[in-house]
Amino acid sequence: MTLAVGNFLALVLAVSAAGAPALATQTDVLPAPVEAPLLTVQGAIGVTNAEGRAEFDLPMLRSLPARSFQTSTVWTEGVHEFEGVPLRTLLERLGAAKDASVSAVAVNDYAVEIPASAIENDAPIIAYHIDGATFSRREKGPLWVIFPYDEDARYRSEVTYGQSIWQLDRLTVHP
Repeated sequence: MTLAVGNFLALVLAVSAAGAPALATQTDVLPAPVEAPLLTVQGAIGVTNAEGRAEFDLPMLRSLPARSFQTSTVWTEGVHEFEGVPLRTLLERLGAAKDASVSAVAVNDYAVEIPASAIENDAPIIAYHIDGATFSRREKGPLWVIFPYDEDARYRSEVTYGQSIWQLDRLTVHP
């Protein structure tokens, strides 16, 4: 029996070394949204739940590791707490390359490019809560790409402000 298990492991290692796709794991499965999708991601991703794309509803986004921070913005008064999934975390969940860039599009078709160099481990986030609550389109929601502007002066630039798209509903991942 030991020899058979050893042979199986040798075969798996040989197949993996040859560049064949790895065996699927539970993390490769993305469930379909139960509620209305808020975000659609397409392009250079390896994990989907619809033809050529990944669709997320709010519970699905909330199930991913989140980050929150307090910051002021040039569009709101005072300091607010923003909570959401880091864009890097979302891209990793979908099997995108570490050096992927993103086209982000809002409900009104306003689009911005977010280069790979601007996507860090914990910023920006795709915020789905402001001060602990969801927020409507009228309030720039339900999703908003936000950087922790008060944490570092490098986030307070016209380029970063331009990448802070609100009413986000689509992402296209580029290799």
